[in-house]
Parts: sequence; C-alpha cells; structure tokens
Amino acid sequence: MKLRILGNSVRLRVSLAEMTQIRSKGVVRQHVAFGPGRRLTYELRTVDDGRVGASYDDEHIRVTLPRAVAERWQEPDEVSIRGEQELPGGERLKILVEKDFQCLVPREDEDQSGLFPNPQQPES
Repeated sequence: MKLRILGNSVRLRVSLAEMTQIRSKGVVRQHVAFGPGRRLTYELRTVDDGRVGASYDDEHIRVTLPRAVAERWQEPDEVSIRGEQELPGGERLKILVEKDFQCLVPREDEDQSGLFPNPQQPES
C-alpha cells in the first residue's frame, strides 16, 4: 500500500494482495521506520457503517471505509473511493483510496508485480 500526503489530502493506493486482505480481514496495514522506536503506521480499515474518514493518533494514520462501499469497490470497473472530512476551523481533509495500477512505462526502481493490470495497457 502506498501513502501520499499533500496539503490537506491523504491518498492510499492498494495492490491486488492488499485488496484481498481487505476483503478477508477488513484491514491492511503498513509502516515506515524513521529510526529506533520511531515509525509511522498507516492502515486502511473497513467499518460497519459511517462515512469515508481518516484519523491520526500516536504516529498512526487510519483511513476507514464503510464495508458496503469497500465491497462495491471490489468490482473491476470501480477504481477509487473519495471522501471529505470536515476539520476544526472550517478546513477539509480530502481522502482518496485507489487501486494501484501497473505503470504504462516500466520503472526500474519499482516492483510492479501484484498491481492491478492497467486498463489503458494496449493488448499484446
């Protein structure tokens, strides 16, 4: 799972294996280490009801998806889930969760195995 943060927006990209894990366990989690005892954990979790949301506590980013929305996202033609969350002071947090597609132009430094086939990839 890839995490991208820009301003007041959070974006997660999910691989095929992670999609399977979300379907079976309701959660997928990753972390990035910054040194001894210092790491940022981020996770995508399904919840019974509610809205697309995000929280941050104790070096842990949690993005939540309503289970019904996550189930619909499993369909091949469903690419992403968008949400927005109101923040104190009138600001808003934009949330985007996407299937991670293979790049059309291969990248030497990135393993693309396990990613969703790119729908724009020409037939061979």
